[in-house]
This record gives sequence, structure tokens and C-alpha cells, in this order.
Amino acid sequence: MIRSTIAALIAFGALTHVQSAAAYTVYVTNEKGNTITILDSETWEVTDTIPGGQRPRGITISHDGKELYVCASDDDTVRVFDTATMKQTHTLPSGPDPELFILHPSGNPLYIANEDDNIVTVVDVEKHTMIAEVPVGVEPEGMGISPDGKIVVNTSETTNMAHFIDTETFEIVQNVLVDQRPRFAQFTADGSKLYVSAEIGGTVSVIDPAAGTITKKITFSVPGIAPEALQPVGVRATSDGKKVFVALGPANRVAVIDGDTDEVVDYLLVGQRVWQMAFTPDEKFLITTNGNSNDISIIDVEDVKVIKSVQVGEQPWGVVVSPN
Repeated sequence: MIRSTIAALIAFGALTHVQSAAAYTVYVTNEKGNTITILDSETWEVTDTIPGGQRPRGITISHDGKELYVCASDDDTVRVFDTATMKQTHTLPSGPDPELFILHPSGNPLYIANEDDNIVTVVDVEKHTMIAEVPVGVEPEGMGISPDGKIVVNTSETTNMAHFIDTETFEIVQNVLVDQRPRFAQFTADGSKLYVSAEIGGTVSVIDPAAGTITKKITFSVPGIAPEALQPVGVRATSDGKKVFVALGPANRVAVIDGDTDEVVDYLLVGQRVWQMAFTPDEKFLITTNGNSNDISIIDVEDVKVIKSVQVGEQPWGVVVSPN
């Protein structure tokens, strides 16, 4: 009896540990509300709301989870928060109108798209200094980086290009012409593919990064939805490359794509004007920001279904999840 009780307690403790290990912190920028909403991924409840600066959009987190980086677009700066206290500790020299950014796989530097200045700014997050400014096309927005960290890709909305930048020399080594208003660039985890969404073009270009060529263009069609409302923006791929999710803006849908065939297999109804997305680190859930309904949608990745929506701040834009 005593042995069985001890075994039960050990099993309960192990289960509790597993459950707590799967609880992450979710951070959402609210573009119009000028706030950051913080949620618990186990309960999906809002735990806090803090000031995020003027027009917070892009958001990411250090690999150790200790620093949160926020593009305060109208403040022309990147705000840095200590995740233990959620107090701002410093800012980074971002250049004008930072919109999206991405960290190097090593955790440093940070590559920032400056929409108003046609520049990608490279910043050392440890020294808080600017390393380089890379001239790119008009209205740079999307930022992606190869898994090996050798190439960073910027998409320019008006030039309609994906610019491949060497992270050692900070020189553009190739340009790929895509459809109108490219918004996002997402490498697969093995680096074999690059997905670039085109909001006005209504497509996602599948690019062979090594060759710099488009191997396929994914298009979208939803009964009852006008073609001009199918506007691809955020893109996320699972680490095994089997599923790719594309946010379709005012269509209020997330497209589900078979990563092997690059064919659309489903559309999920989410909130209004779905924009950016982020996985939990275990990839059990995908979180979408829905700007016009002021909420986030939670997608069960394995079952490919929306399981919950949660109200956040005013016009949620970006989302990131703690790594631990």
C-alpha cells in the first residue's frame, strides 16, 4: 500500500512537471492600443498588459527567453524588456519606422526592416550598437534568416523583391522578383525552401534558396470570398516541414498547406484580419493575431482546428512565445 502510494505520488509529480514544462508565455503587440498583452499558454488567460511604445508591431524574444524585443514603429526604436519584470531596460538603435525583425540563429545580431528608409539595420543586441545599414528596395518589411545564419532575406513591398543578404559582408548577393507587396519570408528548418507571401499578388512564392529561383507559386480560393480579399501575410512552417500555415488577412482564414506538395489542403476560420502567427515551442499550438476583431485564435496543430479565441488589446499585430 505504501509503495503504491509513493509510486502514485511520483507519477503525479512527473505529470505535473510535464504539464508545467509545456506552459509558455505568449506576448502580443497591439498596434493601435500601444500595448503588449501577456498570456499563459496553459490557461490561455491574459495575465498582464503593459505599455509597448507608439505603434508596437514586430516582436521577438532572445533565445534564452530573458529579453523581449519590440518594434515601436512610431518611436523609431526597438524597445527591450526584461521578461522577469516586464520592465523596459533599454532601447536599440533601430533606424526609422522599424516594422519586422529577426534574430541571428546564434542570438546576435538583430536584423531590422526600416520601412520608411529602405534600409535593413543590423544591431548588436549585447553592445546596443549599430553594426551596419544595408540599402534594400522600397518599403522593406519581411525578414527571414537561413537556419545556418549565412543569409538574411528582406522583402520590399513596393519593389516586389526578396533580397538575399550575406550576413558576413552585408552585401546583397541575389534578388528574386515575386508578386505584389511581399510581406513575409519564412525558411523551412532544413533551409531547402523559402516561402515569401505577396499580399496584393495573392500568392506565396516557393523559392529554392540555393538557386534563387521560384519553384512554385501557391494560390488560394475560398468559396464566397472575393479573390482580392485573399491576402497572404504571415507564414509559418512546422520544423519537420510537413505543414505550412499562411495568414490570409481580410479573408479571416489561415490556409493549411501540405509541405511536401505545397498544395493547399484546408482553410481555417479565425478572427478578422488575421496578420501574424507564432508556434508554441513544442509546436502543439499556433497563435494568430486578428487585428480587426481584437483577439487571437489558437490552432491545434496536430488536429488542424481552431480551438479557442481570446480577446487581447486594440488591433493585435505581432506575436511571439517564450522558448521556455
